[in-house]
Amino acid sequence: MTTETITMDIHDILKRLPHRYPILLVDRVVELVKGERIRAVKNVSINEPFFLGHFPHRPVMPGVLVLEALAQAATLLAIETMDIVLDEKSVVYFAGIDGARFNRPVEPGDQLILEVTLGRAKAGIYKFAARALVGEQVAAEAELMCTMRRIESWWPSIPP
Repeated sequence: MTTETITMDIHDILKRLPHRYPILLVDRVVELVKGERIRAVKNVSINEPFFLGHFPHRPVMPGVLVLEALAQAATLLAIETMDIVLDEKSVVYFAGIDGARFNRPVEPGDQLILEVTLGRAKAGIYKFAARALVGEQVAAEAELMCTMRRIESWWPSIPP
């Protein structure tokens, strides 16, 4: 049995994720195996808007954005695994983050390698083991849980 490996450039990613600048945090997918794993890239530039205030004297990518980049990679893995396309009425949310650890700062000029492995999918909840690397060093790791929801199923109607 052969396992198909999928790659994606930024144009492919933009077709799949609803995120846009400045919150789109995946630049390229170098390897995706449906139902198993994804390896993606975020190129970290000094031009990122968060560096203006975090921190002006020593720019560091906020840890929460590193986790968001991992979640976006996890979303790509989940939707490719399910063979679905997100539309304007579908969103993928964090359902949980466990064991998050930050081991080194992510700075301008770093290339963040996002590695996510699908642990299980049950009752619409996807569980992933995720880690972000700079070179061979682990910058962050966590267990992520995500779920997809239709907006109309939970958004309250607003009276006219």
